[in-house]
Amino acid sequence: MSNKNRQSAKDKQGFRPESLMMSHGYDATLSEGAIKPPVFLTSTFSFPSAQAGADFFDVFSGRKPAPDGASEGLIYSRFNHPNMEIAEDRLALLEQADTAAVFASGMAAISAVFLSFLRPGDVLVYSTPLYGGTETLIRNILPQWGVQLLEVPSHDMLAALTQALQEGGQRGRVAMVYLESPANPTNVQVDFEAVRREVERATPAGRERALIVCDNTLLGPVFSSPLRFGVDLCVYSLTKYVGGHSDLIAGSVVGETALLKQVRKTRSAFGSQLDPHTCWMICRSLETLTIRMQRAAHSGSQVAAWLASNPFVPVMLFHPEYAQG
Repeated sequence: MSNKNRQSAKDKQGFRPESLMMSHGYDATLSEGAIKPPVFLTSTFSFPSAQAGADFFDVFSGRKPAPDGASEGLIYSRFNHPNMEIAEDRLALLEQADTAAVFASGMAAISAVFLSFLRPGDVLVYSTPLYGGTETLIRNILPQWGVQLLEVPSHDMLAALTQALQEGGQRGRVAMVYLESPANPTNVQVDFEAVRREVERATPAGRERALIVCDNTLLGPVFSSPLRFGVDLCVYSLTKYVGGHSDLIAGSVVGETALLKQVRKTRSAFGSQLDPHTCWMICRSLETLTIRMQRAAHSGSQVAAWLASNPFVPVMLFHPEYAQG
């Protein structure tokens, strides 16, 4: 039941993630020796017999337990397909996470996280400002599902978070703390470890703490790794820096296996998976992601430095290297 094209990072010890973006997750010998992965344009996959296919579908859909030693495999491209799995393996490697799931857009990824872990009556604590699409989803859609909202400003995160968690606990179950760091468009950054400590401190004994989710689009996975500092899940618009060429729309969720299992179930049910061709393009983009982001950061710093000292017009800068003024 395993996907024979998948390849463990352990097979290539000693290589940096940037180098592994060229080949990780793909075995050319199983695809006619093609150096680059083909685009697997197929809706379904073959099995030794009709009964084998039926048995596997029962396992994949959760109607039967998986046999000992069996791993997730290929059956129907709404669930997974080779290009999706290669892209997910490489994203997880860059983030140094257990696993990743890719989606048809960044908003599809964010929506899947909310659908997977929020229930009517739950309290969502979220930082502001946020990307406009996320803010629209939170403020206009989630209340229709009975989700209660508490807003905390990024520039005063910890003090406001303490108060919000106290108030949220009085209203119901604080199910999630949703962050965006750097905030869009102010570039205010969040202290992830401090947020994790505060969430744990505010969790009543015997209760499950709130899930911490961060939109890592602007700095990750090259310059920021929130998962290393107490965040549970990172969400991305892959359309931006990861895609990098203004020729695709995609999103992802990255984190530990148990949480991503729930997210994948939501993705399969709602059909928000990413198509094979766009997955292939994401893999293309990952090969140059690190050097592109490094050069963009260097150029941005030079522009900010000139603006900070320009003699023509006073400006307010929101660049991380320069104080506002």
